[in-house]
Amino acid sequence: MHIRTSDVPIKVNAPGAVARQKTDFGDATGYGKIGAEHFKMDAGTDIAPLLQGLENDLCQAPHWGYLIKGNLTVTYINGEKEDTHAGDMFYWPPGHTVKVNQDAEFVLFSPQHEHTIVLDHINSKLGA
Repeated sequence: MHIRTSDVPIKVNAPGAVARQKTDFGDATGYGKIGAEHFKMDAGTDIAPLLQGLENDLCQAPHWGYLIKGNLTVTYINGEKEDTHAGDMFYWPPGHTVKVNQDAEFVLFSPQHEHTIVLDHINSKLGA
């Protein structure tokens, strides 16, 4: 699920301030503390090989985020693919992988326990 920021409905429109809100944008039920994350990835980066060995060889953490620049393709467990473009807010449920089509910069908000497991796994694959 993703949405361009400009398509998020305006909730408050006051002089000097506009607040937009998209309700029902993912579900965090059952998750504990959330981590805030910032990523920069070069075009051509494909994290799929780095996820091998995780459940279904996919990231099992949900993410809510904003793509500042670039273009990404997310592939879900069912094989469905979704492109995310600069200016999009998004939700990626557990069971996904990411490929970078254009140099990208993005922000994620993720359950820290679940995503730390994934990031540690990626570091082990990289030999860090």
